[in-house]
Formats: sequence, C-alpha cells, structure tokens
Amino acid sequence: MRTRPLYSTKSGKAYLGDSLTIMSEMPDESVNLIVTSPPFPLTFQKKKPYETVSMDRYVGWFLAYAEHCKRLLREDGSFVIDIGGVWNKGTPTRSLYQYHLLIALCEQLGFSFAQDFYWYNPGALPAPAEWVNVRRIRVKCAVNLVWWLSKTPWPKANNKRVLKEYSPDMIRLIERGYRTKSRPSGHNITEKFQKNHGGAIPPNLLELGNNDSNGSYLKQCEAAGLPVHPARFPGRLPEFFIRLCTEPEDTVLDPFAGSNMTGEAAQRLGRRWVAIELSKDYLEGSKFRFQPGSPVGTPRLKILQGRSAQL
Repeated sequence: MRTRPLYSTKSGKAYLGDSLTIMSEMPDESVNLIVTSPPFPLTFQKKKPYETVSMDRYVGWFLAYAEHCKRLLREDGSFVIDIGGVWNKGTPTRSLYQYHLLIALCEQLGFSFAQDFYWYNPGALPAPAEWVNVRRIRVKCAVNLVWWLSKTPWPKANNKRVLKEYSPDMIRLIERGYRTKSRPSGHNITEKFQKNHGGAIPPNLLELGNNDSNGSYLKQCEAAGLPVHPARFPGRLPEFFIRLCTEPEDTVLDPFAGSNMTGEAAQRLGRRWVAIELSKDYLEGSKFRFQPGSPVGTPRLKILQGRSAQL
C-alpha cells in the first residue's frame, strides 16, 4: 500500500481518501467480506453533509466501486450492501434505483445474488413529512434493503454462528416432544423438529434499533468539536454478516466507512479490517470507537501521521 492509513489498531487500518484510489492499491483476493452502506442518491431532499450522487448517475457511479470490490474478494467472499430507499420528486412514489443497482451488479459485473435481507428500524421517524404527516396518504418507511451478494454462488457462510434464542414456545416443544404430522401447508414435521440445535435459525428480517444517543462515540465527537456522522447503521448490522460470512482472522472491508462501525464490529469479533472514508472529520471521529472505554477500546491505538490519499 502506497497510501498510509490515518490511523491503525491491533486489527485494522483506516484510510482517508476516495476508495477508488485506495482499493486500486490493494491486492487481488485479499478480502473475505465487504460490508458497507454507500451514500444514497441525492433527490429533491436537502443536500446531505456527505458526498451524494444524482439518481440518474447512481448505478454507473456505484459500479465503478463494485468492480474493485469484486476483484478484492476471495472466491468464497461476500459483498453486503445496506441500501436505503428514496422517494421520487413531487409524487408519493418510490424510486426503483435499488433494484436497478442489484440487476446491474449481477448482470453486468457477474455477482451472484445470495439473499435479500430487510433491516427494520422500529424507531424510524415518520417521513417523508409531506406524504406521511401532512397528507396522510402513506405510512412511514422503516425498512432498508440489504443485498447479500457473492463472488461465486458458493460464498463462505454458516448460520450456526447467528442463531437466535429459542422462543418459550419452542423450548416447551423441545422439552415435551412434538407429535409428527403433516401441516396444512404440506410440510411434514418429523421428530427432528424437536431436536435442540442451540438456537433458532434467524429470518432475513433484522429488527435493529438505531438510537445510540448516549454512546461514547457521540460524546467524544461533541467534546472534540467533530461532526457526528448522520447516517450510521447499528453495530449489530455488520456484526450479523461478519458472524455469518467470516471466521476469526478473516479480513473485512468497508469502502464507505463513515464512522467506521464496520471496523469496530470486526475488531470486536476478532477479524481484521480495512476502512476507507472520504471525509477527514468523520474518520477522525471514528478513532473514538477504539479508545479506552469504548466497546473495543485498546491502549494500543496507533495514530500514524503521514500523507493521505490526495483527492
């Protein structure tokens, strides 16, 4: 790597610059998992405090980054994209850009579509105000699409690493037994149904709140006079896919790192990580995720002074 990281920890490196530049310096097949939430398209909404791209340019813009992502992934690697929806200007209708992007990633770049996920945020505010609060003709949007793509049809994954606790009803069934029979759906329930596997297989609906209003990251950014990244996803989102798709010492990349929630989750789970972010303020603030007192705080945080990528 010609470019020096803005900072590094025992497990990862955070780079300042355009990820097209930084990723071009990384060797082929050097990453096991990419988890990211790229900037969503710029619509009629007010300009956001981070880079955005217009709707008509979005798919082409993103594909340039995705080409590097595919090159960097190992053959059994995965590419997970949290991609929120936007509304069409002037009408209470939704854009199809997320689906155009998915099709382009698969048909133009050759990614495999492993599975679709849906991140439900129960604390989402009722928006957009015009259609939800004023005219009352739509309900609030509380779900983001999450595309799980892979370099080949056979990515490394193991759902045993993301099992959920059994419900009380399931625990009773395991303890009391279950009479084998055919359900109205046509599925045959056998005695294997009551076997204790240590937990339930989770669905592709992830219910995760995103209201970390009192965390150390926010407090330390405020104390340092640094802006808090406005579009952070909850740490349990990258954590889920890191557990599902990687093993300890694997490498996780986030090319649109923001406040580096992905790097924090990766380090907490014993993985290596690489983060790339275009905004110096946001990347400076992300250091607080690794300071003493944070969930992965370590006194071995090393701040490397040097040249960053020139934009």
